[in-house]
Amino acid sequence: MRKKLRLGIMGGTFDPIHYGHLVTAEEALVQFNLDKVVFMPTGVPVRKTHRSVSSAEHRYLMTVIATASNPDFEVSRLEIDRPGPTYTVDTIHALRDLYGTEAELYFITGADAVWDILTWKDSDAIADACAFIAATRPGYDLGRFAEERQRGIRIETMEVPALAISSSDIRARFGERRPVRYLLPESVSAYVEKYALYSPDGAL
Repeated sequence: MRKKLRLGIMGGTFDPIHYGHLVTAEEALVQFNLDKVVFMPTGVPVRKTHRSVSSAEHRYLMTVIATASNPDFEVSRLEIDRPGPTYTVDTIHALRDLYGTEAELYFITGADAVWDILTWKDSDAIADACAFIAATRPGYDLGRFAEERQRGIRIETMEVPALAISSSDIRARFGERRPVRYLLPESVSAYVEKYALYSPDGAL
């Protein structure tokens, strides 16, 4: 009997991608016996209107650079190449078309982001199509998901200490010329420096 594909979907802006993202993806891969993790850089993020976001191409290339050495990771252009704003429900449906109805999809993201997703207009459609892997910092209150699980939403949790690293802090550090070593891959750091992505007068 053919084994069902177990596919992790790691969605995010990745502006920039950092070790917190990579450690989370690797932990999910192993802990939930996934066949691979697909990183899905957001195209036009509809919920990031409070700040400028680096171009989709820059964010895609940084993600490719960061994941290139891991054969169990791949990067998709699905959201990057889709015109208009990015909606998770459209991505999940596109992945269903691509991998078939038999594939088991696991949407990997931070616990707070899962909580946000469950308040969206199309949350029921997303929850019907995939399970969530909610990455948490140690000590996170997991009880808040109890009611969602009772109504049939599949939410798995895992602790990832590296989630203390944040893209917003890394952007600020680049802008203020503070150290970023050990927060993100050196190859990604070099890319950011080359294109001055987070300098006050840098390109986006």
